[in-house]
Amino acid sequence: MLEVRNLTKFFGGLAAVRDVSFEVRRGQIFGFIGPNGAGKTTLFNMIAGTYKPTSGQVLSCGRNITGYPSFRLVHEGIARTHQVVRPFRAMTVLDNVRVGAHFGRQGGDHKSAADRAMDALREVGLHHLTDSSAHVLSVGNQKKLEVARALATDPELLLCDEICGGLTRAETDAMLDLLRQIRDRGTTIMYVEHDVRAITAVCDRILVLNYGKKLSEGTPNEIQLDPAVIEAYLGAAPKGWNGKEVSEGTPEKVQNDPADIETYPGASAPRAKTGTDDE
Repeated sequence: MLEVRNLTKFFGGLAAVRDVSFEVRRGQIFGFIGPNGAGKTTLFNMIAGTYKPTSGQVLSCGRNITGYPSFRLVHEGIARTHQVVRPFRAMTVLDNVRVGAHFGRQGGDHKSAADRAMDALREVGLHHLTDSSAHVLSVGNQKKLEVARALATDPELLLCDEICGGLTRAETDAMLDLLRQIRDRGTTIMYVEHDVRAITAVCDRILVLNYGKKLSEGTPNEIQLDPAVIEAYLGAAPKGWNGKEVSEGTPEKVQNDPADIETYPGASAPRAKTGTDDE
C-alpha cells in the first residue's frame, strides 16, 4: 500500500535519514522505533508531508506522492495525528472532528460532515463529550480526539505520531486496543513511538532505525531477539547471550546464580562479609 524507496533527508551537512526503504502492506499496523536521534520523527514527517525529502520516493498504491503537503495527502487517503495534540481549543469536541470531515476525502454538507464526525467520536469513545470544549479534555481524551479527527477524513492509511506519549499504562492499553480495532475494520496504520512495549504489543511488522539508517525490520518477536537491535538500545550483548532469560530474583540471588556468572564471564559472586568489611 505504501512504499518508501531510498528516502534521504539532509539538514545542511547532517544526514538525519539516509537511504531508508520499506513497504507497508494493506491491513497492517507497521511501526518504527529507534534510540533518541535515530531519525524516526524525520522519516515520519517526510511521509506525512511536513518535510520534503532530499532524495528518494514515497509511493501510495503505486502513485508517487513524494513531497505532497499534508492537505493534499488527506485527499489521497492519508491522514495523521500529532505527537503534541493540536485541538481547536475554543471549539467543541464535535466541531473539532467535523473540521476533519469537511476537509476530508468525502467533503459534503454540514449534516453529512456532522454524521461522519459522530461516527468517528463513537469509534474512539468520545461521543458522550460532543458539546464539551476541547481544552477541558484530559490528555488521554485529547489523544483520542486527534485520532477521531483523522478518522473523520476517511483515510486508507492512518499515520500515528507517538499517540501513546504521556498516557498512563491503562490509557496506553486502551489506545492500543483502539488501533487494533481501526486496523480490523480496514484502515492500515503506520505508527512511530518511543514506547517499545507499545510498539511490540500492537504492530504486525516493525522497522528499527539507528543513526538515520535502517537497522532491522521484522515481526515484533524477530526484532526483540535481533542482536543488532539489542546492542543499539542496551549496548553490546554479553558473550553467550541467546535472547532468553537467564535468571530472575533479588540482586544477591542473581549475583550468586551460576548461570548468570557463566553468561557474564567478567562477573563473579560477591565476597562473603567478614567482620573487617565496611558495614
